[in-house]
Amino acid sequence: MRKVASFFFEILQTIVFAISIFLFIYLLVLQPHRIKGSSMEPNFHDGEYLLTDKISYRFNEPKKGDVVVFKAPPTFEDEFIKRIIGVPGDRVVVTSNGVFINDLPLIESYLPTSIRTLPGRFAEEAETLIVPEGQYFVMGDNREHSQDSRNIGFIPKDKITGRAWVVYWPVSEAGIIKAPTY
Repeated sequence: MRKVASFFFEILQTIVFAISIFLFIYLLVLQPHRIKGSSMEPNFHDGEYLLTDKISYRFNEPKKGDVVVFKAPPTFEDEFIKRIIGVPGDRVVVTSNGVFINDLPLIESYLPTSIRTLPGRFAEEAETLIVPEGQYFVMGDNREHSQDSRNIGFIPKDKITGRAWVVYWPVSEAGIIKAPTY
């Protein structure tokens, strides 16, 4: 009888240990996310799965070009995935001719030239916006079909849940997500 009880106790210990490791990783280190919609086309596709690094921004500031997952206004319940375009202190101007950061055109080699950038309710045509401290200006790669800072405003750092780190599904698209150099 002791052997049976010992066997079940060891199984229980293994299960509790495995669940503890899973919860630690899920809550504090990496979290899976599913891309929903076409706002990040052509670089990320509807239905792709990625892992979000939840540690980087505890020790470092988000950088331009990083693809981030954040809780979106106004309720801060839904999670969006977008690319950081402006960091604190940047002057951002959105026009129908493109995006300008600190008076220089934003060169985005990761986007096809056919992508059009349109102003929004928050970032109106040719209006200069200065990104406040602790906040970020984000945009989807599919500018014509993205609900982003042009309409919802700046994103506070504390609403960013993590940096998109690696695409893992589908396998044909799997790989580490690299931030562009501006």
